[in-house]
Amino acid sequence: MNASRPVLVLTLHHGALGIARSLGRLGVPVYGATEDPSIAAARSRYFLDVVRWSNRDPRKAVDELLQLGERLGRPLLLPTSDATTVLVEDNADRLGEVFEFRPRPPGLARALSSKQAMYGLCLEHGVPTPTTVFPSSVDEARSLLDGLTFPVVLKPVDGSIVRSSAGPTTTIASNSDEALAVVRRLQGNVLMQEYIPGGSESVWMFNGYFDGDGGCLFGITGRKLRQHPASGGVTSLGLCVHNEVVHATTRRFMAAVGYRGILDCGYRYDTCDDTYKLLDVNPRIGSTFRLFVDSTGLDVARVWYSDLTGQPVQAGEAVEGRRWLVEDIDLVSSFRYMRDGVLGPLAWLRSLRKVDERAWLARDDMVPALRLPGFRFRSRLSRLSRSGG
Repeated sequence: MNASRPVLVLTLHHGALGIARSLGRLGVPVYGATEDPSIAAARSRYFLDVVRWSNRDPRKAVDELLQLGERLGRPLLLPTSDATTVLVEDNADRLGEVFEFRPRPPGLARALSSKQAMYGLCLEHGVPTPTTVFPSSVDEARSLLDGLTFPVVLKPVDGSIVRSSAGPTTTIASNSDEALAVVRRLQGNVLMQEYIPGGSESVWMFNGYFDGDGGCLFGITGRKLRQHPASGGVTSLGLCVHNEVVHATTRRFMAAVGYRGILDCGYRYDTCDDTYKLLDVNPRIGSTFRLFVDSTGLDVARVWYSDLTGQPVQAGEAVEGRRWLVEDIDLVSSFRYMRDGVLGPLAWLRSLRKVDERAWLARDDMVPALRLPGFRFRSRLSRLSRSGG
């Protein structure tokens, strides 16, 4: 494999750490750009350099990226968040002068990042998805709640404009007061969705890559074993399991909308009507991507790199039963599962023995795990204990 082309990763977290390791182990020069270069994810030996960069001011952010791209010699550009993905799409013409990335139909990434636009696309193309309403005000939400059955799921419509400090991104409201409080907090950027019963085990994922002709070069499915927050959030422990319905539904949907590039999306199985309903589409690499590694060692980052550099891709078979763990957040969620009586200490220990890869700890790259602040575990567990779960 020719690994000479550099890669610039936008916004660093445990998923970006996985990118640096996956590509860096092949000899690819990997650089990072993030708001705080001192964070644990930035300390990987596989990042040649990490620069301070913020996308709070889009115009300044693009100008700084153009300068950085010229300095690095036309690197491949890989955003890792909704906000940076939309930033790249909105400024594709300018950024394309100094970066290489997989272009998509204009506006598609923004549409898929928006729950409202995505919901419309699902209805248009016959893709199963939970019934959803989009109130524009508290008064409208109050009237719509009269026709809904509790519990109700509430989420931001546009995840790219929600920051972690704004509170949880997903809330399951058991009554009108709880629902309206979320509507007020999200200030119009909110949806209310039917609740599909089931725990994390009912959540399925597709991770794949679509080439310039729209062909699916790589695709693997899996499901969550645990998530953070435990009530509904990102994968903290995942399992590779083949699901032909999820695989085929995703391929059909992406072909219909003309999708190109890396894709990460989630479904929930609804036992009431025996369907897999699409919950989220992330038009970018997901932080869970290292769960989905095939028998030849390929993941979506490696497929993406090979495709953009004109190298052949020969995907292997999915590794059934492969497990991937995010150590810090899984510890917190496991504590919650134990408090709720759905996970015992012995079952938790057994689940850790079967893990194939961890997000932070790696024998050839120990510093990021060592840089994780120990108080993170204690403070989260302390807050969880004080709040009663």
